[in-house]
Order: sequence, then C-alpha cells, then structure tokens
Amino acid sequence: ATELSEARAAAATRVADPRLHDDAIRERLADLTDADRTRIPAAERRTVQASRLPLPPLPTTTIGSYPQTTAIRVARAALRKGEIDQAEYVRRMRAEVADVIALQDELGLDVLVHGEPERNDMVQYFAEQLDGFFATANGWVQSYGSRCVRPPILFGDVRRPKPMTVEWFTYAQSLTDRPVKGMLTGPVTILAWSFVRDDQPLAESADQIALAIRDETIDLERAGAQIIQVDEPALRELLPLRAAEQQHYLDWAVGAFRLSTSGIADATAIHTHLCYSEFGPVIGAIAGLDADVTSIEAARSHMEVLDDLDAVGFDLGVGPGVYDIHSPRVPPVDEIAASLRAALKAVPSERLWVNPDCGLKTRGSVEVEASLRNLVDAAHMVRAEL
Repeated sequence: ATELSEARAAAATRVADPRLHDDAIRERLADLTDADRTRIPAAERRTVQASRLPLPPLPTTTIGSYPQTTAIRVARAALRKGEIDQAEYVRRMRAEVADVIALQDELGLDVLVHGEPERNDMVQYFAEQLDGFFATANGWVQSYGSRCVRPPILFGDVRRPKPMTVEWFTYAQSLTDRPVKGMLTGPVTILAWSFVRDDQPLAESADQIALAIRDETIDLERAGAQIIQVDEPALRELLPLRAAEQQHYLDWAVGAFRLSTSGIADATAIHTHLCYSEFGPVIGAIAGLDADVTSIEAARSHMEVLDDLDAVGFDLGVGPGVYDIHSPRVPPVDEIAASLRAALKAVPSERLWVNPDCGLKTRGSVEVEASLRNLVDAAHMVRAEL
C-alpha cells in the first residue's frame, strides 16, 4: 500500500509540474485549422518560385552537412572542457562555414549549404535549444557500427525561446551571391530520435515540435532564405508494424511536417530529405508532405524509387541521389551522367535536381571535393543534351 501511495504521489507531482505544461503552446495547438497545414497547389508555387529564383535545368546542390574535420572536433572538445569560450568556438565554426561556401562557389554548385559544422547531431542540436527537452552528458546509445548518439529526453511541452539557425544562415548567405538553404530537422525525426514523454499522444508532441520548426522557417524567410530544407530521414522509421495502425501514424506525421512548413510565403521553396529505406509503405505519405523538392537516397537502388513515386502521381521536384555517400569511392563523371539520364526517363528536367545520396558529414574532404566536382561536370554534360 505504501508503494502504491508513493507511486500515486509521484504521478500527481508529475501532472502538476509547471515544467511539463505551457498554456500558450496548448492554446496555439487548440487554435490550429486545416489552413495552417496547407499551401497553394504545387504547380502554382513552382511558377512563383521560379520567378523569384531562376535556376538552370538540373540544378545542383548537396544535402546539408559537410565533413566534420579534425579542426571542428578539436574545437568542440575544447569548448566542452572549458579551454575556449563560446565566442572563440563561434569564430572557428564561422571559419569552417566560410571554407565550405568558398568550395561550393568554386565548384559551381547552384544552391549552397553552410555545411553544419556547429551541429553535433541533427536532433540533439535542436533539442538543446528547445524548452521541453533535456540533453544528456553521457546518455550514449549505439546507432550503428561504432557510431553513437545521445538521444535527448522530451519531457514537457515544446517551445522555441529564440531563433536557432538564423545567425548561421545569415552569415553563410553574406559570403556568396548564390542562394544558401536554411537547414532544419523535421518534427517527426526529432520525435523519432528522442526519448519521448508518455503522458500524451505522439501526434500532440509532434505538433508541438512542428510549431517550433514553423516559427524557425518564418524567421529564416525574414532573414532572406529563398529555400528552406526540413529533413525527415526518420519518416519510415516510426511506421507501426501493425498495418491497421499505419494510416493513423502517417496522417499525423504528414500533418506535423505540413504544419512546420506552411507558415511561409508561396515564393519560398521547401525542400526535404529522406534517407534510404523500404519506401513502399510510405510513398503516398512522401507525396503528402507536399515539399517543393524531395531529395532521396536512390543510388543503391538504381533509381527504382522514381517508379514508385510515379505510380502515386508524384509531380513535385525530386533529387534522387546520383552517388552513394556511404563509400569513399569517387564516382566518375560518366557514371553520374548515366544516373541522371536514367532519372530523366521518369522525371522531367524541370523537376529533377542533382545531389548526392545523403549528407557528407562522415566523408573525407578530399573525396568530397572530387565527387562533387564530378557531379557538377556530369550535370553540365547532361544539361547540354536537353
């Protein structure tokens, strides 16, 4: 009886804890309508976006991250040990951003990224800046092989106290005349790669995160971002095993993504990225995300995913990965060009983007430069054939 009483008292304390509940966030959720998850039709957006940001056929870009160099790791460790202050850390990361922008300019990529040197992990980085999350110091979990991550703990209602990425975007964009993408992690992936509270439905937690990401997209747009990428590599990962439960999950997952991306102007493009998986069960949901451009791992499957997308009437922009980043191998120009020609059989040139399979964080700088140089050369070669 004593143990039951203690358990009831603990549960009551949790319910009443002010750190778990944010009335303002709950009011925002209660006031949401379908309009908050809806943009004008994609074909109309494509017209206004092309007018605002004219790009060549088969525009080239990368997914987001660039190699985490020794200098980045040394700076991060020094900050953690108190050997440098935050200002010095930012100075070093800005130098890395400048190098990545200069490289992309020199290679001739059409749409650039800042390289994400300041991000330790694509979920932890955001969780550390959001109310409602705890980040651990030693809560390591094996991801795959020797790679480990520290999943954050989502314990309460989620609020974004201040912009999370705008300063990094603004600095990167100041270094080039080419467009730089704002880079965010989507609500479903943040949810999937965290330890999540069990006192409310996952759908509600997803929408709370989506509101935070939505506010960030609005601030990025105000700062001049013409393209904002909201990545959802874990979309397939949370799909329930029971078929009867899958549609409910897909409904709220797609709804959360659309809530996070529907607060900006029609002329601002939303991109997303999906990692390698068995896409069959979620193909309809990928179309439902309504992203202007979806980059997707496709090199190892030899572009098979494009046929799956075509089968559901997918008519948005798509960037099937033209080479596999999980290998140090540098793909030759002719091989990338052949992949592009194969993709053009399923996707018209006005909707096809050229990019690697995934982010470049785990690769070496030398192989990345060589691979991207070949990617740009291949894109130019195939453009000339159009």
